[in-house]
Amino acid sequence: MNPNNISKKNRQFELFGSNTNTSINFQNTNNLKIKFETLIEWRNKIHNHQLKISKDSHDKTLQQKILPVKKIFNEKKIDPFSLQPLSLNFWRTNQHIHNGPAMYFVIDNMVSSKIILYIGETNSANKRWKGEHDCKNYLMNYKEALADNNLSSHQDIRFFLDVPKEVKLRRKLEQQLIYLWLPPFNKETRDRWRTTFTNK
Repeated sequence: MNPNNISKKNRQFELFGSNTNTSINFQNTNNLKIKFETLIEWRNKIHNHQLKISKDSHDKTLQQKILPVKKIFNEKKIDPFSLQPLSLNFWRTNQHIHNGPAMYFVIDNMVSSKIILYIGETNSANKRWKGEHDCKNYLMNYKEALADNNLSSHQDIRFFLDVPKEVKLRRKLEQQLIYLWLPPFNKETRDRWRTTFTNK
């Protein structure tokens, strides 16, 4: 087994000029040290794109440009920001969560703006976020970067329940939503935003 391949596989994307080894083994002390200006600029670019989607939900030209999959559902009718926000640790509370299929959105809230960090689909809304999830590692690194820069932020999760029961159709809807909103923690969009907070 080639040790270089192991190192390469485990190392985080080294973006924003970071030369620090941020492997999974060191995720609690990742030392990314992202500058305040870089973090704000990164976040603002995402916010500006998603704000445009929110304001311009009828722009079919934009939709055709960024949507590579065949439409099976009008994803523009889903407004993630209007859904009920729940704690990321909702399963530890008495909050009732629908136990059927759903789309879910992980949203970051700052004083002046909100952005969608991740979009996913699940067959069981009350269980999907409870166990292991790649996005949880990205969120931990992201929150650490915010804290290092004295930025106040709050993340929540929101569920949209009016989704197809068939897995294939749900996954197509998931792809439509990802290519519409371009959330930075989905694998399909990390290269676009040069996401620093991932370790795969």
